[in-house]
Amino acid sequence: MSRGNMGNGQPVQLSEDEFKSTLFSLLGPQTSLQGQIIIPKTYGPVVIKTNEEKMIEAAFESCMFKCFMSCTLGYGLGGVIGLFSASVNPTITGPDAKQQTAREVFRDMKATTLSHAKNFAMIGAMFASVECAIETYRGKSDWKNGTSAGAVTGGLIGLRAGVKAGLIGAAGFAAFSSVIDYYMRHR
Repeated sequence: MSRGNMGNGQPVQLSEDEFKSTLFSLLGPQTSLQGQIIIPKTYGPVVIKTNEEKMIEAAFESCMFKCFMSCTLGYGLGGVIGLFSASVNPTITGPDAKQQTAREVFRDMKATTLSHAKNFAMIGAMFASVECAIETYRGKSDWKNGTSAGAVTGGLIGLRAGVKAGLIGAAGFAAFSSVIDYYMRHR
């Protein structure tokens, strides 16, 4: 039995058959009842996920996984950028500087690559952690999460150089995050 309210204060009671027929007339003939779940069949067959699929999906959407993946991918991207930066940045300066050996060049490339990789990994992990915390707190997944996370991350990075640099970093990183988020959501 289901109870409802007609709007005039009078409760309405329906039997199970009346409730099913009302539900059928409201939802139309393109629905089927499976257990207690109403599944609309408008865009092809609907597949109900198994418990294992739900567990894998929950693991991939967890904050720990997002943070780990951002850190790992940031490390890889930073390493590539650092390697490119080291290859185009000559370390020999001045007219009387001696030519570097191959060992010194590779040592310098390794230091630059690792420095960039660690910095990008920390930025990725910080951004993903803050964005996930904001998304969990707000309970929504929209552009405001990325913009806020960008502002916090940019502010914390810039704060090492002072308050003014922190504010500029927050504004810059928030704007960049908003542009990237807009591009990713609308493509």
